[in-house]
Amino acid sequence: MTEQGVGVVRPLPGDGLIAHMGGLLLVCDAADGVAEELVTALRDTAAAGGDGRALARRVAQVLARAMTAEPVACAVAGRAGGGIAVLVSGDAQAAITGPGTDVRLDGKDALTWTDRLVTTQVSTVELRLPSAGRPFRQARLDAGVVPGGGLVSDLAEADGGLPARPAPRPEPAPRPAAHDPFPAAEAARPEPAPGPAAFGVEAPPPISSPPGVSAPPPPADLPGPPREYEQPFVPGPEAPRQAPGGGHTGAQEFDPFPPAGPPAGEPDHASGPLLEPTEMGPTPEPPSRPMVYGVDCQNDHFNDPRVPYCAVCGVALVQRNLVPYKGERPSLGVLALDDGMTLALDADYLLGRDPDRAPEVTSGEARPARVTSPDGSVSRRHLRVRLDGWDVNLVDLGSVNGTQVQPPGDPNFYDIPPNEPVPILPGTTVRIGVSRTMRYDGHRQG
Repeated sequence: MTEQGVGVVRPLPGDGLIAHMGGLLLVCDAADGVAEELVTALRDTAAAGGDGRALARRVAQVLARAMTAEPVACAVAGRAGGGIAVLVSGDAQAAITGPGTDVRLDGKDALTWTDRLVTTQVSTVELRLPSAGRPFRQARLDAGVVPGGGLVSDLAEADGGLPARPAPRPEPAPRPAAHDPFPAAEAARPEPAPGPAAFGVEAPPPISSPPGVSAPPPPADLPGPPREYEQPFVPGPEAPRQAPGGGHTGAQEFDPFPPAGPPAGEPDHASGPLLEPTEMGPTPEPPSRPMVYGVDCQNDHFNDPRVPYCAVCGVALVQRNLVPYKGERPSLGVLALDDGMTLALDADYLLGRDPDRAPEVTSGEARPARVTSPDGSVSRRHLRVRLDGWDVNLVDLGSVNGTQVQPPGDPNFYDIPPNEPVPILPGTTVRIGVSRTMRYDGHRQG
């Protein structure tokens, strides 16, 4: 029987390594020097009962230590709460599909790695390297490490697909009070853990209570609920995976850290979800936009008087024919984050792991944008995006792991000094901490 509802796992032929342990999946380049570390990360996570989120965090630590070399080709996936956590790096790819779900990730699209938490309904998870071939229908990998170029996990074949949330356990029928010989003991007994039905596993037929149970057995004519449902049938790796409040109960064991060491003064960064999307705070839009001097193109689009082309329609601005005047500043474009979120540049922003309590946000000077990372390298109050006239400025707020910028056309990243505004041009890529990036797009709508 397959574990943790990952379905039937079929290997794809190829020249890499594939692994399946404890319901966690790994594909990596066998020739890479960190392949052994990746397999060890998978084995340790499975042994500790970790889920897909914990695996991705451990793999992110391995990848962060190897960032001085070429990107490592690897992909990992596993169940996390009610969804699938997946991370890809280098030449590896991942495809997560199901009814209304089609998520495809390519490690080559990221500067470091790409990760995602897919919470919609999933039927198939495919991880592959470029050398992967087609799967053999008769082949399957229930557990272990074998050569291969990829794998396909068919959840629908095993349990009808992975729902967006675990199915609730049906309530047992109440026993008649007249035949309940131990009502007090039954009321005091703690609520049993979810049985096999909660994990999509068919329940076995009832059998008698195991020896050693302290409570007396129920009368023979009224057998009580089988004691085996209380603990032994709960899959071991599931127990520490998700606390009722949403935090990972074993997070302290998997505290990630950046390559240079754990971020100082950031003790609880691993408590949040791995792949939380960037979140916009509820700060209302200011009632009026700042007034700035600008010029109109021939299509009446208001522009920065210093630029040669209109930011909306692209028409050339012939400066000698233009008369500057004061008007409301339009949006200066967008910041496109690597998780697909965009921030419209019509106000200042405060980016960080916990921006809502920052003084810039509470005073109304900036909008909060919650940005997290699997390696924990984003500080609570990391970076401010400050608009000044027609300029977009970045101010690193003394973050532990810093902020870097890659100017347009430049292959290198450069550290920006803390607490000093640094203007950026359209096309600039910004690295927040170690693994999160965003790009400044100056094109705007009319």
